[in-house]
Amino acid sequence: MEQVAQTYQEHGRAALKLGLPLIASNLAQFAIHITDTIMLGWYDVTALAAVTIAGTAFFVTFIVGAGFAMAVTPLVAAAEEEGNDTQVRRITRMGLWLSVMYGAVFTIPFFWAEPILLAAGQTEAVASLAHEYLVIACLGMVPALLVMTLKSYLAALEHTAIILWATVAAAVLNAFVNYALIFGNWGAPELGIQGAAIASVLLQVVTVVILLVYALRKLPQHQLTRNVLKSDWEIFGKVFRLGWPIGLTSLAEGGLFSVSAFLMGWIGELELAAHGIAIQLASLTFMVHIGLSQAATVRAGRAVGRHDEGQLRRGGIAIIALSGMFALFTVALFLLIPEALISFFIDPDEPLKDELIQIGVVLLALAALFQVVDAAQVMALGLLRGVQDATVPMAMAVVSYWVIGVPVSYYLAFVAGYDEVGLWLGLVVGLAVAAVLLMWRFWTKSVHIT
Repeated sequence: MEQVAQTYQEHGRAALKLGLPLIASNLAQFAIHITDTIMLGWYDVTALAAVTIAGTAFFVTFIVGAGFAMAVTPLVAAAEEEGNDTQVRRITRMGLWLSVMYGAVFTIPFFWAEPILLAAGQTEAVASLAHEYLVIACLGMVPALLVMTLKSYLAALEHTAIILWATVAAAVLNAFVNYALIFGNWGAPELGIQGAAIASVLLQVVTVVILLVYALRKLPQHQLTRNVLKSDWEIFGKVFRLGWPIGLTSLAEGGLFSVSAFLMGWIGELELAAHGIAIQLASLTFMVHIGLSQAATVRAGRAVGRHDEGQLRRGGIAIIALSGMFALFTVALFLLIPEALISFFIDPDEPLKDELIQIGVVLLALAALFQVVDAAQVMALGLLRGVQDATVPMAMAVVSYWVIGVPVSYYLAFVAGYDEVGLWLGLVVGLAVAAVLLMWRFWTKSVHIT
């Protein structure tokens, strides 16, 4: 039965109240990555190359496992709306179980990182340093996945401020520990890339403690630590079935951008550098859409818990409109001041600065178009996860990104001869197809919950 209807404006305000802390926490997480890159770049170029490789391996492993954590959000949101505290605890507990099990198993190959990377064609120096990083950083995989699960639980209950402040605290801690352990400052040993790995593990452990203590104190009705070792295979299966396609969807999208960088390297070093700058700018603004997508998952999950199709539709329209407005703002930014944005990433004394800016301006113009379709597809994914629809969307995403996007990029770049422009147009095509298919799925299929 439909509850008292909210207006579109009320839906928008509620989505912003929920989404803004999530957006800010995503930006803080992005700052952690940037801090690692800058400090290791200051320390040693080989260490920077090694952490780029090692970080990619860690992230790819993490993002698949994070699917189980992300599945907790819509399930907890629906259970909370039904007033079922026991179900909230069971879902969260099984999300934590899956995080531990996945992290413990899938980090085992990290202990053989050096021979694997050597076989993949990396230099001995890079493979050795990447190995040093991963054998320490792998200890943070389980805590990192536990953090994701607790964040999903808290976001579902609309306790997003603590997510923001915990992430900000982690970013500050990461900067201080990196500065101490990478360079040997303040009497600490100079550990280089190993110091960065230790900082990564430490910040994940600290964040788990902060979030868990908050949950136990502020949400005692859920008793998260009660029967924590008790199995619940029915809920375990439910979280698993929703989580694995979410994880593979994230992997498919992340892999799309990894392949685009690889292909851009075939075109030229200057083009690859410009591509990296454009991707960094697009990723930074994309944090807004990810935060809104996370809010969409929570809002949709609560509508499912109420069995309220009307509110689901209104809320979906309102949050898509918010994302669309920010996308248009980004379009204007990328088209009006591209040189200024690109210049932030280039040494003023760089002899190839003019050529780099010239390529970057073209890529940012394409990134403006890219932002619109990328925002649409991630908002659709957020809404679909909210209504617990993940398997068909996963198939749609994989086809859009890999069956259409990558081949079109390759054809336009290397067969048609459009080089970097063709490669980015292919990305736009793949993301546009995903946006159309996923939006169609939500509005014609998944929105029917009564």
